[in-house]
Amino acid sequence: MLIPPELLPGGVVLRLVSLDDAEALHAAYVTNWKHLAPWEPRRPDSFFTVAGQAERIAGRLQEFTHGRIVPWVCEGEGSIVGTITLSGLVFGPFRSAYLGYWVAADRQNQGLAGSAVASICRAARDIIGLHRVEATTLLDNAPSQRVLEKNGFEPIGVAPRYLHINGQWRDHRLFQRILHDAPPSD
Repeated sequence: MLIPPELLPGGVVLRLVSLDDAEALHAAYVTNWKHLAPWEPRRPDSFFTVAGQAERIAGRLQEFTHGRIVPWVCEGEGSIVGTITLSGLVFGPFRSAYLGYWVAADRQNQGLAGSAVASICRAARDIIGLHRVEATTLLDNAPSQRVLEKNGFEPIGVAPRYLHINGQWRDHRLFQRILHDAPPSD
């Protein structure tokens, strides 16, 4: 699947992750650890190493070749300033995936998350051939909920104890975006 890079606001390039990104992702996660901690699962110490990121990227690229995920990075001025991933891709009559993303602390409130989500939704529809994308947020993550709603996601419910985040099972608000109403082409 060929997914070309895209230029986002602020000179940020949205592109597929590469094995060459291990060092930059390591630096991004170390720099943003405190910023991300309330919204993410607890990570083993190895996650915060270059080798740990290289292993993680290799696994994600293997999943990409099998059509299960599509992992992107947001790169600005030679640094990773965010990631965005479609995971759990399902085809057939469902044609759906889960969306997850984060943006660096120093890039908040600059439209980067919204632009990246918009781009991913276009790629999901036009390149990958999905019908639906689902995303979840912690109940109190109003900024992420605004990003989703501005991109046409609608709330569809609350899932109790949905994900293990920052050391505990946390309730999440579920959102979906229907990308188009046309029937699948196969």
